[in-house]
Amino acid sequence: MLKPFSQLLSATIASYCLLNSFSMPVPSSLKSQAWRVEQAALAKSSGGRSRGGSFNRSTPSNNGSQRSPENSRGSGGGYGYGGGYGGYGYGGGYGYGTSVGGGLFGLMALLAVGGVGLVVWYLIWANRGKRSAGSTELTNDIVTVSKIQVALLAQGKAIQSQLAQIVETADLDTPEGRQQHVQEAALALLRMPENWSHVQTASETVKSLNEGESLFEKWSIIERTKYTEETLTNVGGKVTHKDYTLEPDQEPASYIVVTLLVGTADDKPLFQEVRTTEALKEVLAKISSLSPDYLMIFELLWTPQAEGDSLTYDELLTEYSDMLQI
Repeated sequence: MLKPFSQLLSATIASYCLLNSFSMPVPSSLKSQAWRVEQAALAKSSGGRSRGGSFNRSTPSNNGSQRSPENSRGSGGGYGYGGGYGGYGYGGGYGYGTSVGGGLFGLMALLAVGGVGLVVWYLIWANRGKRSAGSTELTNDIVTVSKIQVALLAQGKAIQSQLAQIVETADLDTPEGRQQHVQEAALALLRMPENWSHVQTASETVKSLNEGESLFEKWSIIERTKYTEETLTNVGGKVTHKDYTLEPDQEPASYIVVTLLVGTADDKPLFQEVRTTEALKEVLAKISSLSPDYLMIFELLWTPQAEGDSLTYDELLTEYSDMLQI
């Protein structure tokens, strides 16, 4: 028993050594691609960012619910039909007694007044219903979160300085200022369709403000982790600049990626998936014309931001693999 076991052990060790003496050849093209992907994942890059607004709704004003005594003329006041004429009854105050003619006239007058009141009440009720229906999206908790992401060829690098200027001068404290900020960012992209190369869009409707905030933050964090340092920011009206050290022997820039994140009071998605240049133009035009009442929150991100910084083709494939070529 001992000899066969020792022979088996020796054969096993010999087989292991033989197997490990072989190595499967890896094509040089695969090695090169793997190295480039690894370098792209480790590459540093700069980014710009601005953000304004929130999913918290402001309390609507109740200016119309409180009136001064001069304007509040209820049914029991000077102009009320019930109490206002109470002291001048047709049966007593003017001495018409209980004659048939006086009673008939009083009944007709009462019916006429009641008919007018019924018409007025109906018109007020119908108009109030219309106002409520028109403001549903602005008062319920349903919101829509949208993302438009565009990659531009490096020939369109002028957009970097344009976005920097837009961010530095943006008024993010007012709805009108945020709407103008969205419009200027969208217009900057619309002016350079010849440089668009890739696109990725999404628009999702959720049933609560908390869900909307969570989705917006999720998309924001995903995009912000794709570059290593924010070199220009305007968040809450505070503009910040940071110095950026370029990598030695850095490749020339090939792409610029611009991302718009928008949270609105809409009860349905703003658009479907974008796959063509024409569809992207329509979406950007729609975003640029958003009403300040519907625009709740907006964030603009782009990379690279620092002058001389680079985003190569390999980095685009690595960090933005969901983008579609257009």
